[in-house]
Amino acid sequence: MRRTTYALTAVAVLPLALAGCTEKSSSETSAADIAVTATDTTCEVASTEGFTGNTTFQITNNGSKVTEFYVYSEGDRVMGEVENIGPGLTRQLIVALPDPGTYQTACKAGMVGDGIRTNFVVTGEAVRQADEDGLLAEAATGYKRYVISQVDALQDTVAQFVAAVKSGDIESAKAQFPITRSYYERIEPVAESFPDDLDPRIDLREPDVEPGAEWTGFHRIEKDLWEQGLQPDTNAMADRLQADIAELADKIKAEDFTIDPIQVAGGAQGLLDEVAKTKISGEEDFFSHTDLWDFQANVDGSQAAVAAVRPIIDQNDAELGSAIDTRFAELDAELAEYRQGDGFVFYDTVTEPQRQELSTKIDALSAEVSQVQGVVAGQ
Repeated sequence: MRRTTYALTAVAVLPLALAGCTEKSSSETSAADIAVTATDTTCEVASTEGFTGNTTFQITNNGSKVTEFYVYSEGDRVMGEVENIGPGLTRQLIVALPDPGTYQTACKAGMVGDGIRTNFVVTGEAVRQADEDGLLAEAATGYKRYVISQVDALQDTVAQFVAAVKSGDIESAKAQFPITRSYYERIEPVAESFPDDLDPRIDLREPDVEPGAEWTGFHRIEKDLWEQGLQPDTNAMADRLQADIAELADKIKAEDFTIDPIQVAGGAQGLLDEVAKTKISGEEDFFSHTDLWDFQANVDGSQAAVAAVRPIIDQNDAELGSAIDTRFAELDAELAEYRQGDGFVFYDTVTEPQRQELSTKIDALSAEVSQVQGVVAGQ
């Protein structure tokens, strides 16, 4: 499925709690930034107090495991996150905390579990980002339409996928698996923003399942289809997946579902990071090797997020917008080399040099997209 080009007038996109991260050199670090030092067993936050408005965290991973950093509000709602912080790396998170109250920060070594949490107390008057020209509001409204369209398609395709699984039509289920997942992968940062482990229930990989925990979702069914055959509980797993997708749709369509303009850029970056840091190795769709469908979907979602805030980018940094366009076009052309029919070749047929070339294109795009969050935060 070819990456869709979203007209800015039709889709002004901006995801809800799309968790954000951008790279930032030490020379660009502001004195007001809050340093976070993470190891495999500790999470030191330089300041546990802040003021309403935008807060910038600089997270350095001094551990041996890949880590991630979250900021939660009450009820474990994700206000912002940055994933895939490798050992020795420093990443930036800009998060909008518009209301006074007690939030929580969390480092998650190995990117699993509840993380090492610290209360973060925010004081001051409630703040809403200035939007004199209405660009932020338009972006939020447009992206919500985009997300709803994707979750509607996800519900339709997962119903067909589940029906094929439960009827024992393995070949049909295999054919539908990557197509169904594409709709999820485009909006995964939105799913990650909700509490109650909704994203892990839908999309957790087998190596990330904690001892004694139940493994559900796409990848559990993937293993049944490609590796071990249908199991006594496969039908129940299929029903569970459909129910979890329905829960996601309900949350997205709820009246209190809101869009944070700053976090959209982080979501665009996060989708690319997911490809560059974890999927490029082939570890995501380990059993089916349908990784290239995921790659394209992540790029789709990233482009949609950037398109949402594109009017703001053009207003504040038009050259950045042009550079991003070029990088998207280059990556799209590279992915097109692996198309086969309506889909892609299986990823286990892609050689290591070819994977490195894909990685180079993704990194080049990510370097440009990493600047978007700062541009939007400066609106």
